[in-house]
Amino acid sequence: MRCDSPEAPTPAVAGEARGYLIRQFEIAWQLTSFHLDGLATEECLWRPADEGLHVRQTPEGQWRADWPEHEGYALGPPSIAWLTWHLGFWWSMVLDHSFGDAALAREDVTWPGNADDVRAWLGRLQEQWRAVIEQATDDELRSTRRTRWPFQDRPFGDVVAWANVELTKNAAEIGYARFLYARRPRS
Repeated sequence: MRCDSPEAPTPAVAGEARGYLIRQFEIAWQLTSFHLDGLATEECLWRPADEGLHVRQTPEGQWRADWPEHEGYALGPPSIAWLTWHLGFWWSMVLDHSFGDAALAREDVTWPGNADDVRAWLGRLQEQWRAVIEQATDDELRSTRRTRWPFQDRPFGDVVAWANVELTKNAAEIGYARFLYARRPRS
């Protein structure tokens, strides 16, 4: 081939999109794992401000998460407990709505109650999600068949990409809250 001639386009490699999504997921999970490693229950339950999304224990012993009426900054910063609940919430929802009976609702997802159980819960969700995306074919990633939450009528690859971004965002928020906790004023 001459140097000045345009090269023919390279045909798509089977599983190429899946490969990108898996590598993106691996980076997001590494960041999440970094911030979950060594996380203590005390950190989870610490409130970074007098207002902000948090979890509350019911008389029955379950931990329920606050649900915002809006997403404005006036809500205040969420606690790590709420952030880890939120991560488990959306991951549980997308797995159930894409691969289960789509019956899971926000009210069904509770916070585990301590940091060790949070790590175990999120670790199980990570394993389930990784298995799903490792098995996804190009056709499945292009199909809308499994796209039922958080949106519909879009390729399932969009759900995988959204989940990767959401995981990265939640990891960054947990990390930032851990920095605040580490430098909090001590009385």
